[in-house]
Amino acid sequence: MASIRDLKKDIDYLVSLVVVDCFQYSSYFENADKDAAYKIAGDVMAKHRDLRQRVNHPDGKDNSKLIKAHYRKIGEDLLVVCDEAYAELAKLIEKEA
Repeated sequence: MASIRDLKKDIDYLVSLVVVDCFQYSSYFENADKDAAYKIAGDVMAKHRDLRQRVNHPDGKDNSKLIKAHYRKIGEDLLVVCDEAYAELAKLIEKEA
C-alpha cells in the first residue's frame, strides 16, 4: 500500500490536471462553452475536498483491513471522478471540432 502522503499528492495532481485542461479548453477555442468547462472544474474541486477529507479521517482505525479497503476505495473514487470529468470535457471538445 502506498503511503497516505502519496495518496494525497495523487489526488492533488490528478485533480489539477483536470482543472488545467478545463481552463485550456476555454482559452483555446473561441466559441468554447466556458460555463460548462467551469462547472466541470468546480465539480472536480468539490470532489477534491471530499476525497482529501476522507483521506484525513479514515473509518475503523483499529482494523488494518478496514483501513486498507478505505484507502483503496478512495483511490478508485479518484480515478472515477477524473475519468467522468474528462469524458464530459471530451464531449465539449467534440462539439467544437
